[in-house]
Amino acid sequence: MSKYLVETFYTCSFKVKHYLNKIDQTELNNLEQRDDGEFEVIDIKIETRKTKSLEKNISNKNGNNISEVKMEKAISNNENKNLNKNSNFIKNVDEAISKRFSMPDRRKGYIQKATIGDHKVYLHTGEYEDGKIGEIFIDTSKEGELVKALMNNFAIAISLGLQYGVPLDEFVNAYVDTKFEPSGKVFGNDRILSATSILDYIFRELAISYLNREDLAHTPSIGKSENINEHDANSFEENNQLIKIVKDMTSKGFVRNDYKRKLVDLSDIRINLKGKK
Repeated sequence: MSKYLVETFYTCSFKVKHYLNKIDQTELNNLEQRDDGEFEVIDIKIETRKTKSLEKNISNKNGNNISEVKMEKAISNNENKNLNKNSNFIKNVDEAISKRFSMPDRRKGYIQKATIGDHKVYLHTGEYEDGKIGEIFIDTSKEGELVKALMNNFAIAISLGLQYGVPLDEFVNAYVDTKFEPSGKVFGNDRILSATSILDYIFRELAISYLNREDLAHTPSIGKSENINEHDANSFEENNQLIKIVKDMTSKGFVRNDYKRKLVDLSDIRINLKGKK
């Protein structure tokens, strides 16, 4: 009959890979509950061994020997280290998610005026230096103070969401095809002919201008109708310094990404400014 029990404790280092379509706090909290990750063992080493006598007269009164106490302390220390690492990781992720990217003091953008029914809507946009949208303002006519205040605060909420990293796609999917009055034909916009609501019109306009969502437009793009090789257009853009400068100075939403077809290079044209004698 065996008189001793030997327990060996191992430390295992492994990693689990998860592929996510998006990253947010909810996904991170539920990450360890998922079973679709790729598991890979990196290293296994012996942490310590614990020997316990099975004879009653050798064991101490508490039933635990000195090695057991040491092992419990080692395990508790490792658990505390792991908790600290996890808390630091979660803290860093929280800080990255909750970081706000403020708009520059001097910014680009454009203003689009349109009429939906008898209601005029003015959409103002603000852009970062790289051309991404970061804020919107909405002005309406023939509306009471309550509706104007609600639209103004709605625009502020959308702007804050964009500055905190919410993709414009999420807002487009949420508000396109919403239905309420005013609705109907749209006048003043070259790509949108009708809208089911003001919000439907606004986010169709933003999707077309900043996301190239041609599926939400009612008329084809003028630039798309031209038979231009995409490779030639890209090489033209890369080699033309003037186009690069104008691109940095021009609102991306205003030109709808067709700046290279709409701009005229006048760098080789000389103008005689001398007056007639």
